[in-house]
Amino acid sequence: MTELGHGPRPLAEMTGYNRILHWSFRGAMVFAKRLREGVVRGDITCSVRIWTSPHVAEGRRYRMGDGEIEIESVTPIGFPDITPELARESGFLGVLDLLKVAKHGKGNNIYLIRFHYIPPRRKRTGGSKTKPSKGKRSAS
Repeated sequence: MTELGHGPRPLAEMTGYNRILHWSFRGAMVFAKRLREGVVRGDITCSVRIWTSPHVAEGRRYRMGDGEIEIESVTPIGFPDITPELARESGFLGVLDLLKVAKHGKGNNIYLIRFHYIPPRRKRTGGSKTKPSKGKRSAS
């Protein structure tokens, strides 16, 4: 299946930026290992993508590891908008590093996706909290 509305391509078939950051139609986001920690820490809060059309929607949540990514905005931008600051904010060393990877793929439209990481809910641990039975009192 392809990115053009027929479902996601298998990760093994992807190259370049599509392999580094794959926004799955199944509701999950996969980042390259080198970016994951920064996303979870909140250091990486945006991504520049070159697509034919947006693959994510504002306000939607996408799985990432044990947590989720919530999309804050999807904004069309141009090449002049890709600054060194934006490249670093996206987890890259600079504009050339970002463009070497981002230019792979069929799309011609550039989108700036802003997001934040939502950690997984804490699971209850420890013993169960049971209420004492009515009628039984502890001796004091």
